[in-house]
Amino acid sequence: MAAPEERELTAEQTEKLLQFQDLTGIESMDQCRHTLEQHNWNIEGLLGWGYYLIMLPFRLTYYTLLDIFRCALRFIRPDPRSRVTDPVGDIVSFIHMFEEKYGRLHPVFYQGTYSQALNDAKRELRFLLVYLHGDDHQDSDEFCRNTLCAPEVITLINTRMLFWACSTNKPEGYRVSQALRENTYPFLAMIMLRDRRMTVVGRLEGLIQPDDLINQLTFIMDANQTYLVSERLEREERNQTQVLRQQQDEAYLASLRADQEKERKKKEERERKKRKEEEVQQQMLAEERRRQTLQEEKERKSECLPPEPHPDDPQSVKIIFKLPNDSRVERRFHFTQSLTVIHDFLFSLKESPEKFQIEANFPRRVLPCLPTEEWPNPPTLQEAGLNHTEVLFVQDLTDD
Repeated sequence: MAAPEERELTAEQTEKLLQFQDLTGIESMDQCRHTLEQHNWNIEGLLGWGYYLIMLPFRLTYYTLLDIFRCALRFIRPDPRSRVTDPVGDIVSFIHMFEEKYGRLHPVFYQGTYSQALNDAKRELRFLLVYLHGDDHQDSDEFCRNTLCAPEVITLINTRMLFWACSTNKPEGYRVSQALRENTYPFLAMIMLRDRRMTVVGRLEGLIQPDDLINQLTFIMDANQTYLVSERLEREERNQTQVLRQQQDEAYLASLRADQEKERKKKEERERKKRKEEEVQQQMLAEERRRQTLQEEKERKSECLPPEPHPDDPQSVKIIFKLPNDSRVERRFHFTQSLTVIHDFLFSLKESPEKFQIEANFPRRVLPCLPTEEWPNPPTLQEAGLNHTEVLFVQDLTDD
């Protein structure tokens, strides 16, 4: 376990440490760090370009032949694990197997697909620790029983990261294995959001003790914590920008709705005034037509009136009409003429109201000048009891 007094590494030292471990194949991160510190972190002087150039062809040849062999084997005999039909079922099955074999005291397994785990780690800006279990490997049992289920390892994993695991014998585990390309077991990969994409920032292969696992996981997280902090700040800034833009959009929409509402009310007011003006115009036209019709009717009635009898005619009746405007009109009629003639005469006058009735005073009565149910045929002046000289009153009924 690393001593408490060891200082934190710089980003450059972290990069050299990972490069040195990758070149040498030394599993212990502490041993790599100790060796580099003894040589003042001079990785070029420590290994030398000659060693690197000498080993490079062998490394390229080894991995190239290994890839060719794997590809040919898959072509000759397709692996049944390559068909993933129930990824969640694969995860649940592995968890049940793990608990039956190693007990329920273990880190909290992510119960979802690898893709879902990646998405959650990206969304929550958390580290994702991936464990690929090799069922047939000699070190798998010891790692699971003594390292992965150690209380201090469980505490670290549960509090600092998401933990996804599956057996490579399961299609989902095999698919992830093809993506991560592990070399041996036990295999752990630390994944995080870095430079806007999910990136493997640490790989641990082979049997490892609890203290070393804690140290290396902590080292990887500390070396990459700044990326998560930066991403959180950028995401917060993006969120604030989005919230601000949303508020601006909402304010714009509210203003737009207010303007639209004002325009709608103005339009309604214009339409209301227009309808009112049209109604007034229609009323004026109707009134004009009514007056024209009334005038034409007055003229027709006037033309149809029988001639006025001569004053010396013994059958003539002199009638003085008192109009509602206090004016007087005088005319002679014949005793044998219907009371309708009296009405038509008054109707033809400009001074007369449109609707009226004619009243006599002695006795006081309304003369039936127009046909009614009671008087279908209005009586003659003589039948109505009029004298040779009469004063009749015209009563305005227009308002009624």
